[in-house]
Amino acid sequence: MIIDCHTRIWSSPGQLGIGSAGWLASKCGQENLSADPGEHAAAARDVTKTLVWGFRSAHLKAEVPNSFLADYVAQHSREALGVAAIDPTDSDVMERLANIAGRTEFAGITICPAAQGFHPADTRAFKVYEFCAERALPVFVEDGTDFAPQAILEFARPLLFDEIARSFPSLTIVIAAMGSPWTSETVALLAKQPGVYADVAALLRRPWDAYQALLTAHQHGVTDKLLFGSDFPFSTAAEAIERMYRINEITHGTGMPAVPREVLRSIVERDTLAELGIGQSVG
Repeated sequence: MIIDCHTRIWSSPGQLGIGSAGWLASKCGQENLSADPGEHAAAARDVTKTLVWGFRSAHLKAEVPNSFLADYVAQHSREALGVAAIDPTDSDVMERLANIAGRTEFAGITICPAAQGFHPADTRAFKVYEFCAERALPVFVEDGTDFAPQAILEFARPLLFDEIARSFPSLTIVIAAMGSPWTSETVALLAKQPGVYADVAALLRRPWDAYQALLTAHQHGVTDKLLFGSDFPFSTAAEAIERMYRINEITHGTGMPAVPREVLRSIVERDTLAELGIGQSVG
């Protein structure tokens, strides 16, 4: 079993908002990177299930509509679940939440404080957390460091979610890319807060960063809270899995400690759906 907990689709890169062309060019060298649903479906054949994230930011004038995700998931219900994009700064955010709560297409919501321009402890966001905690909806947090220059970097710090976890102990929070570049903060958060998890998506494309983050997590005994994610379309699941298993190559001949292979395998093969209480565990 392999659950890919972090993928994206869009119909046009312009849906990513202000500065999206420059962001894509800096991230992958392509201004018009495709995240076509057909390509996503093809890549998903290498895993058991994928979570497909939306994106919405009034701050960046961006939106990959939740309806777009829902249509895709409806056509691929055996292979995919949606993660609905919610922007806490929207005046109708609670109405938007009510519209997606309970829909079988969605496994949780995603927010991005940096790209959406709000502090994680903003009062408007607290209403979203309360809603999700009451309904057992996981909150997936995009770190936002890869977005446009207009994103507010100081709002991306993982440590800011310690207050959220303290305030809503029943809330499940997933920090994308282990909160890179603040991976040590994320490791501390994983060790401290039972309801906080992190995915490794995007991190695996940077071998040295990934090695350091995974080794730190292993030494702190929190790798059981790490989730596999490919970061499609920037990487396929097959590519991400290969990078995971090759993570120790960077230390060959150096005497530096390795991340045990059984630890790496446990991350790749973790039943993320069951771990997060999504209720669609697969066997």
